[in-house]
Amino acid sequence: MAGRIGTILKEMKIPCMVRQFHSGKEFLRSPDSFDIVFLDIIMPGMDGMRAARIFRRKALDKILVFISSSREYVFDAYDVEAFQYLLKPFDDRKLQSVLQRAVRRIENRPREFIIVSRERQQRKVFLDDIRYFEIQGRIVTVHGADGVFTYYQQIGSLEKELQGKGFFRCHKSFLVNLKYVDTYNRQEAILDNGEKLMIARRRYEAFCGALLAYMKEGGGIV
Repeated sequence: MAGRIGTILKEMKIPCMVRQFHSGKEFLRSPDSFDIVFLDIIMPGMDGMRAARIFRRKALDKILVFISSSREYVFDAYDVEAFQYLLKPFDDRKLQSVLQRAVRRIENRPREFIIVSRERQQRKVFLDDIRYFEIQGRIVTVHGADGVFTYYQQIGSLEKELQGKGFFRCHKSFLVNLKYVDTYNRQEAILDNGEKLMIARRRYEAFCGALLAYMKEGGGIV
């Protein structure tokens, strides 16, 4: 399946990275970010529907395509805002049609960003690629999909710029992207890639409230 998808996207001249996982748990543990996810309903251990529900909590804007030999789960797919439900068997023409529509949606989707000044140049940074900002004085370290880099900005202005954009200052040193928070306790937030960020005691209740509001807004919980 991964080979078919990669071949079709290459023919469409769409640059891509295609990864294949053998279980829902293996997929959810991956630190990589994907724009389009194909999930088989029947998988060993965790089935595709359960994996999709967990995935949706932190990836509200990604495209989910289900694959199944049965229509049994069609209505369940609506609960996680599936883009397509493909019934096996399907040919490459059908797969290409789904990929073409998915790519068009991604290309037309607005992505929020901020502009940072680094090395005397202006750089556009997409917020959905950033796991968290780390602050030390006026030095801001960005931890994101493109690696780690630093620039200078006052924390107050950065916090104001990110207001209402899914970030929360859980500690004086961290502004975390709530969509990447996997689990948490009173001391720390654990991200989807296993990184741990401290939660200040006085910010814990507000953090819980912000995360709950974020999940409700994105449809992660009812």
